[in-house]
Amino acid sequence: MGIFDRFTRQNDEQEQKKLEEGLEKTRTSFFGKINRLVRGKDTVDAEVLDQLEEILVTSDVGVETTLDIIEHVEERVASDQYVSTKELNRLIRDEIAKLMLEDAPERPADFDAPLPTKPYVIMVVGVNGVGKTTTIGKLAHHYKNAGKKVILGAADTFRAAAVDQLTIWSERVGVDIVKKDMGSDPASVAFETVQAAVAADADLCIVDTAGRLHNKVNLMNELTKIKKVMSKVHPDAPHEVLLVLDASTGQNALEQAKQFTKATEVTALALTKLDGTAKGGVVLGIADQFKIPIKYIGIGERMEDLQVFNREAFVDALFSGATV
Repeated sequence: MGIFDRFTRQNDEQEQKKLEEGLEKTRTSFFGKINRLVRGKDTVDAEVLDQLEEILVTSDVGVETTLDIIEHVEERVASDQYVSTKELNRLIRDEIAKLMLEDAPERPADFDAPLPTKPYVIMVVGVNGVGKTTTIGKLAHHYKNAGKKVILGAADTFRAAAVDQLTIWSERVGVDIVKKDMGSDPASVAFETVQAAVAADADLCIVDTAGRLHNKVNLMNELTKIKKVMSKVHPDAPHEVLLVLDASTGQNALEQAKQFTKATEVTALALTKLDGTAKGGVVLGIADQFKIPIKYIGIGERMEDLQVFNREAFVDALFSGATV
């Protein structure tokens, strides 16, 4: 094994350890409930399955995804005729792994991979408070560390604090930012950001947008306008519309995903705050119900605590050390 191979393996192991630590609250809550469910029972019967269904729903997996998992577990129990409660953990892991990995979209490329076009334009959307601006800062940090030139655009001009926050991130990371006064036309900021990225021969530009309430149609229409003006500068821009969701809001994150995907063409998802919640089960529901890839997950406050989402690694981390 060469030096590069050893470094890659060590890095992967470190990333997996971070992921396991980030999912500790979800794992403890989820398997704690299952342990209490099977305590004193000998077999997986109808009562156990009913209670398992309740556990999955209350763990924010989502009703549709829960019903899929329960249906497959029931089929396995019926075909095997006798399934002990000790085997339930393995059964659940198998079904969740199938759900997460079957027909899964290709894993997003790591930060150091070549981008499809130059500049690659990302428009970031989501409601206030989900960690949108922080995610942009972390993305800029990772891509800059990978040797890419990054420019940020502060198109959330409805709140002065939003521009200030993104400016602070640009300074921390050491990347340029395009910004205007509060109340300026967001589309004009987006337009000038892409122009600046083209002029500077940047690899990537990331444009922040206002934290729109997902039930406000007029504000959603503003996203369409922003997308349109960017395409005038660079063909097919934005090349990615990244929806940021707060995993700690559980089912509300699922609802936001439904509303945003109806209102605009979302092409990728980022789930934040997985480390601070026991509601990480929402990742399963979102991965199952939407054909849009989860591209990034946030598992901590540091700039490094944003990972490219790997479904297989997520399942391994969720079940790490779990016993029933």
